[in-house]
Amino acid sequence: MHDGVVIRIRPEQPLDIPGIHAVNLAAFETGAEADLVDVLRERADPIVSLVADTGDAVVGHILFSPATLPGHPELRVMGLAPMAVAPARQRQGIGAALIREGLEHCRRLGVGAVIVLGHADYYPRFGFRPASQFGLRSEYGVPDDVFMALELVHGSLKGASGTIQYHPAFADL
Repeated sequence: MHDGVVIRIRPEQPLDIPGIHAVNLAAFETGAEADLVDVLRERADPIVSLVADTGDAVVGHILFSPATLPGHPELRVMGLAPMAVAPARQRQGIGAALIREGLEHCRRLGVGAVIVLGHADYYPRFGFRPASQFGLRSEYGVPDDVFMALELVHGSLKGASGTIQYHPAFADL
């Protein structure tokens, strides 16, 4: 409940697509993330795509898509990206609810770990740690503290070092 409005976190439905696009456009400086969501929806499998819904509007969205670690085909990793909350609804716990529910969906899919490229002071509250602690690097050459990983299955990243690769659609971002 936010300002008397019940917000429900649920899987994306086809009718949500315009609202998801609008939330991503509103939350980011360019349309790149909104376009990325559309491409991943078509090309990535499996994906976890959840919305925060007020009943008459999509006010938040989160997407998880497969990532790979060369040399470790058995490893099931998902990348969390992007996550967007409508600017008027930010700092109300909607992003946190999307993350928690999304991680639970990934767990149910049998995903071993999730990676994220994000704010170093935000994602650790959900258990994310610098991916370098697991021997993992980002393909994007970003600072160590913003590329993080979370084991959903304890020990799933043991011995799995190298450079994680997001879905090829990210290369067009």
